[in-house]
Amino acid sequence: MTTQDGGATPGDTGPPEMPEMHRTSRDPEALRQRLESWLSARVGSDATVSDIGATTATGMSSETVLLTAAWTEDDTKHDERLVARLAPDAADVPVFPSYEMETQFNIIKLVGELTSVPVPRVRWLETTPDAIGTPFFVMDRVDGEVPPDVMPYNFGGDNWFYTASAEDQRRLQDNTVSVLAELHTLDATDERFAFLQYDVPGDTALRRHVANRRAWYDYVAASGGRSPLVEQAFDWLDEHWPSDEGDPVISWGDSRIGNAMYRDFGPVAILDWEMVGIGPRELDVSWLLYGHRVFEDIANGYGLPGMPDFLRPEDVATTYEKLTGYAPRDLQFYMAYAAVAYAIVFLRTGARSIHFGEREAPDDIDELIMNRAPLERMLAGTYWD
Repeated sequence: MTTQDGGATPGDTGPPEMPEMHRTSRDPEALRQRLESWLSARVGSDATVSDIGATTATGMSSETVLLTAAWTEDDTKHDERLVARLAPDAADVPVFPSYEMETQFNIIKLVGELTSVPVPRVRWLETTPDAIGTPFFVMDRVDGEVPPDVMPYNFGGDNWFYTASAEDQRRLQDNTVSVLAELHTLDATDERFAFLQYDVPGDTALRRHVANRRAWYDYVAASGGRSPLVEQAFDWLDEHWPSDEGDPVISWGDSRIGNAMYRDFGPVAILDWEMVGIGPRELDVSWLLYGHRVFEDIANGYGLPGMPDFLRPEDVATTYEKLTGYAPRDLQFYMAYAAVAYAIVFLRTGARSIHFGEREAPDDIDELIMNRAPLERMLAGTYWD
């Protein structure tokens, strides 16, 4: 059986049933018509938009809309498979307080221009809700495979990544670390990246990063209630601050393998730049690690074998050092920081499930946190034993 928050109860064996999560109340046909009108005005000719659909395999935040569009521009006919990234409606309990679509559009564009990191071609940006009711941007669709979140790839079954050979799984791991290494070559002090600076107090990049995340938590708590566990975790971070943060880099922010598309176990599109920022290298390295670890903890709770040999911290750190000459440090601190961010996400997605009538509000708000027990063990100093 499962608990209301989707976690496991003691003695569970086998994977749980995973109901589809609601992300939006937007009507697909109405959205299609508005996108069609918008595109016609944008290209200056009658356009058609068809095959509207959403991807539900990964992600809990922005709306990702798949579409096919046809139009004529400068006497050239276009028939394109595209993706629109939409800021969620405020009524649908969004994860973040704001969705800086211009920031996402610009960082994807710059990363594509300045590095070999594979990102989709971005086409159009709309920063106001005038066209379809929310800001959005449009980019080319890339074909590839994504390690699924629903069911999580490490839960077993016949998903393409779990059934791959250990050698191919390691190849995907190393290729993903190489993306981080390449991204981190960008000069964070370059004025072209000034728009990534957080407008919050703090005398270092990490201090500002944590202050920004604390402001995010305050936003979540304002509508859903304060979490004793998350507030304890922020105190723990202050008490265990790294002595040397290193030089800041451009941080992808959401560096999970579930936010990349792969072909032949190599990344062909790096997606989901909502959490992009500036900070220590370890932010991305630890997020990559914890994005797998959180699934491992849940799998272990169900008595599933998981994938314990994939994305081991020592392996990832060694690969990253070989590629960059920099040895990641204080990874337990940064992984605990990642666990705090996941806890905030779970608070918000739990509130969304309550909003859509998928569950009842618990008496203890920390029951919404799917990684509650592992985070509690991190704070107690027993998780890494």
